[in-house]
Amino acid sequence: MSRPEETLPPDLFYNDTESRKYTTSSRIQNVQSEMTNRALQLLELDSSSLVLDIGCGSGLSGEILSMISPSEGGPHTWVGMDVSASMLDIALQRDVEGDLLLSDIGQGIPFRPGSFDAAISISAIQWLCNAESSETNPRARLSRFFNGLYASLRRGGRAVCQFYPKNETQRTMISNAAIKAGFGAGILEDDPGTKNSKIYLVLTAGGGELQGDISSVVKNMRDVDVQDARRKPSITGGNDPRKGSKRWIMRQKERMEKRGKVVKTSSKYTGRKRRVAF
Repeated sequence: MSRPEETLPPDLFYNDTESRKYTTSSRIQNVQSEMTNRALQLLELDSSSLVLDIGCGSGLSGEILSMISPSEGGPHTWVGMDVSASMLDIALQRDVEGDLLLSDIGQGIPFRPGSFDAAISISAIQWLCNAESSETNPRARLSRFFNGLYASLRRGGRAVCQFYPKNETQRTMISNAAIKAGFGAGILEDDPGTKNSKIYLVLTAGGGELQGDISSVVKNMRDVDVQDARRKPSITGGNDPRKGSKRWIMRQKERMEKRGKVVKTSSKYTGRKRRVAF
């Protein structure tokens, strides 16, 4: 069975029919509730906060944010953004309490710096890893998203993104994009190795007592798989590559991708010298 994000872009896949089917499914409602409550546990919000719901859909997660009792630090005020007009239309029909914005997260997060105390995303960011056309660059879209998210959070703010990576490559690409944007990042996996596995990317936007380290978040949790990808070996080997060499070209392309620029896909011919022909 193909993954939804491999068939159509989200704004086309979630049409009126699919959006209503998604919202009214009792199984999806239960799974969404479970993952949202897990994300809230990882956010550790001890007082009423302003939360950004990324890929809010029809407001299933937002409803839970609005229903948190004062004894548990709620209720929370929230703003939801989604690329599917049909999903947001259903959210309006359901009269959810949050404000709603029709927006593509791959183009960035269009809010003032430091607007939000926290952010949550359930089953959304894996859509950024798919290219609908040859002009779509997943790495550039991830870069714009995480850079915008970092800016929109107050310093010390936290974001939790639950997502379904297709493979290890997508999982690494997403976490690396968050780290390049400046986040302290860790991946937490519930029920690893099973069909019920759930992956959460836990992010901190600098400052605060965490200092980008989620170890204090998970220290009392059992059966948790945490990966810290912040420390990675230098690709230069300690020496600056010669200008025009393959290593130099790859480093320049990586810098451009980090800035959100569109670059050509690398291949075995990248940086190869051409023979002079007469």
